[in-house]
Amino acid sequence: MITEKFREYENLHIALWLIKDTCWVLDFKIPGLIMIFPTIAVALHITWLNRKVLSELYHNLAVVFWISANTVWMIGEFFYNDSLRPIATVFFVMGITMVLIYHLIVRPNLNKKKV
Repeated sequence: MITEKFREYENLHIALWLIKDTCWVLDFKIPGLIMIFPTIAVALHITWLNRKVLSELYHNLAVVFWISANTVWMIGEFFYNDSLRPIATVFFVMGITMVLIYHLIVRPNLNKKKV
């Protein structure tokens, strides 16, 4: 059961993510780099807290991979002439893979167990 306090924590995570990406688009390198740590840390913590609910676990892992992809992409644009995009793509694919595994494998098997 999701409590109001937990929902506020998730909203804090969204705010951190938006600040990180705003620093990226405004080319604020140091603040953008600083925002990587709390954004990923909170994403990992949310994933850990939701680990017992499979739908939440897989979707939150996808979010962790997505933020990681954005982070690699941002660092690549800041310091490496956007040459890290292929690495970012790997993280994006990992996130999509988490969602696909859940919806194509895990969820159908959960529904079979209920019947």
